Amino acid sequence: MNGLRLAAVAGALVLTIAGCTEDKAASPPQPVAWTKVELPAEPVVLTGHGDELLIGLRDRKAKVVPRLLLQQANGSRQEIKIEAKSPYAIEATWQSIAYDGQRLLALGGASGGAHSNTRWTVWTGSAKALTEYPQEFNTFGGQTAGALYSAIITPAGQALAGSWGSAQTGLDGAVWLPQGSTKWVRQPSAKTVLESVPALLLSPNYGTAAGKGILLTGSQVRLAPNVVQQEAAVWRSTSVNQGWSRVVLPELGGRSQGNTASCTTATACTISGFVDNKLAIWQIDGSQGKRLQNVPAIAVGDKDKLPPPVDDNGHLYQVIAEGNKVKVVSGHDGSWTVQESTGPEGVVKDAALVGKTLYLLAGPADRPASLWKTTLS
Repeated sequence: MNGLRLAAVAGALVLTIAGCTEDKAASPPQPVAWTKVELPAEPVVLTGHGDELLIGLRDRKAKVVPRLLLQQANGSRQEIKIEAKSPYAIEATWQSIAYDGQRLLALGGASGGAHSNTRWTVWTGSAKALTEYPQEFNTFGGQTAGALYSAIITPAGQALAGSWGSAQTGLDGAVWLPQGSTKWVRQPSAKTVLESVPALLLSPNYGTAAGKGILLTGSQVRLAPNVVQQEAAVWRSTSVNQGWSRVVLPELGGRSQGNTASCTTATACTISGFVDNKLAIWQIDGSQGKRLQNVPAIAVGDKDKLPPPVDDNGHLYQVIAEGNKVKVVSGHDGSWTVQESTGPEGVVKDAALVGKTLYLLAGPADRPASLWKTTLS
């Protein structure tokens, strides 16, 4: 009898321990606790370099609307002097800012003209002062104008990335390079992998530095033979606007796109986007692309904003909004965690990692964003 009782007790203990293990495994991870960072105006774009964070602001009450703050690791800030020379620059909203610790390159945009098209302004300088240099109208405008989306600084030079009317069909990927210190010139895309052709329409929409070169990400649409399919793709150069190649990303489902990207070396980059309207993350090393497995199936639409993925020594972080709730997807190929957030809600607009501090721009779609921060473990 005692043996039977002992066996029963042992069995009950095994079940209890197993039950506790299952409950523990099933319990959701702790939410990410964000702290709000107070600012003198509305934040619109972030970029980091080393221990420094650049915060692009829009001050609707100021005479010159765009403002720029440089924040150090200890939290101290200095405001960078802004010199706007054209009417559209005074009203511009920052679209993209690149910083390499010395050089600053910024892209601004303001609606104007009879059709309220975006009037682009380009600014160059340093952490001490940033100056707008007005361009001729046809530099960024005209009947064949597309859009601009990224300011890029590499060790080999600076560039602006966007799109332009193709000589064949649709829009080409386009790159502008500086000529001297004040003028920007669009480079020819014809007969390169940035050119759209009748059988293949290209749509790169985001750019970043990859060593001395550039990585662009977006999608392409195949129109022949009689099949229309949108595929996520990247375009990369070996040195600013030289040595372009195109890589179609793998495991594309029925419809896919690369939205944003970040690169840790000249050849290794992580791309975030969607496949069949669900979050997808790829990595490429050279010309080889790989779709990371078991990424949480969070909905991503055509107009949803995805900040660039963050790579913290091989551990990836993707901040994303789902139903106005800010979530943090983290992990690596095949193993991921999804954490809710306490603090920010609404649309995710930008993110940047500085040291171990992750900064986030988020807020309701119809109101200015706020700046938040959290410390990565």
